[in-house]
Amino acid sequence: MIEHNAEQRRGEPLQSYKEAVDWITGLIPFGIRPGLDRVEKLMELLDNPHRRLKFIHIAGTNGKGSTSAYLTSVILRAGYDVGTFTSPYITKFTNRFQYNGVDIEEETLLRLANDLKPHVEAIAETELGSPTMFEVSTALAILFYAKVTYPDYVVWETGLGGRLDVTNIVHPVVSVITNIGHDHMDRLGDTIAAVASEKAGIIKAGIPVVSAVTQPEAVEVIKRIAAEKQSTLYLLGEQFHETALSVREDEQTFSFTNLFRSIDPLTITLNGAHQRTNAAVAVMTLEVLRQYNALVVEDDILAEGLRAAAWPGRLEMVSQKPRILIDGAHNPEGAESLADALKNTYKYDRLHLMMGMLENKNHQDVLKHILPIVDTLIVTEPDFRMKKEAPALAELVQEMREQQPDKYSFELVVEQNWQHALQKLQQLTGETDLGVVTGTLYLIADVRSRILYNSDSEKGW
Repeated sequence: MIEHNAEQRRGEPLQSYKEAVDWITGLIPFGIRPGLDRVEKLMELLDNPHRRLKFIHIAGTNGKGSTSAYLTSVILRAGYDVGTFTSPYITKFTNRFQYNGVDIEEETLLRLANDLKPHVEAIAETELGSPTMFEVSTALAILFYAKVTYPDYVVWETGLGGRLDVTNIVHPVVSVITNIGHDHMDRLGDTIAAVASEKAGIIKAGIPVVSAVTQPEAVEVIKRIAAEKQSTLYLLGEQFHETALSVREDEQTFSFTNLFRSIDPLTITLNGAHQRTNAAVAVMTLEVLRQYNALVVEDDILAEGLRAAAWPGRLEMVSQKPRILIDGAHNPEGAESLADALKNTYKYDRLHLMMGMLENKNHQDVLKHILPIVDTLIVTEPDFRMKKEAPALAELVQEMREQQPDKYSFELVVEQNWQHALQKLQQLTGETDLGVVTGTLYLIADVRSRILYNSDSEKGW
């Protein structure tokens, strides 16, 4: 249907914001096809606008969004203009394209989509085939920053991987690799070293790299590629360090040290030990920009920017009565960070957790972190075409419970309709309990919109 409509309107301008979003997201049937040929052609047709911008390019399995939020918050407070391009979005398609912390305006998005449309249709006629939804979104972001807003820096998050990711068309002023984990292994390779090699594809000759990668095999890959490219590597635990000073719900204080100096105390309001890591990566990135690009950020501005940074859908308390926490822990590393925070940051009598996943995820390794700590597990389904069916997820949970009955003693509830599942969670969660919603960001987006705004979200890539 989508493709038929696209055929019908070929060569005609889009008339509204909704039409523009439908046209871009309608390119999903073309899939995520790795490679930069189509986006390079698109940039060429537009006179290579990306070459005029300073990008901070961020790859990693988890933590890209939070690191982007810290960087944006600090750079903005330091008096610079900053663009932020992230994915996926939590409430609205425009969230992906921000300038100084504000979404692109709907009419600007419509105008830029119309600028792109004839070029996209022309490329679709060639042997390259149609640009994908992510390629067109990336091109739209570049136009927004290069021809409409002109920021001093663009915080530029990869979509998938690094080497062949569409965002890798840019030449950044610094590259950031937050961490490496077990996600998208169907596309990025089946070992940590293979995934590391893909992420390290964003390292450019002579451009400094900041990373918090920990696994020895991943560290080895990143060190080797940085050396080959003659890029200076700043690695957490080697060239910079973070030490927790105090941790309580909604406030963590830490000290930061690097080769140049020490800064403490620094405070963040995002929860979980992994957020101190993400903040340290952001601080080191700013230190590199100070050294290489003469970025001016006073220490009081740095502290203020870190404290003010917020990132929706990651250990976010969206309701107090009952206490409901949402967290998009959709891969094993995310689930481990969530479990760690639930054990060390939050206090409660009983823990009730609702989960919905996509089909292609590593479910067993996610569940092994969650099952030992819950009193009730409600399995449900996200409202998305690639969802994992709730009965199938429940079956996997049952198998794991049967293998280790002494370890798992929770009540299992299967509710395919996520809205009914959320009502159950709210009913179960007593005054001294904690309710948690986790899994795919497609579910998190819907639950967040329902609780905070009592509305349906636009959600997706």
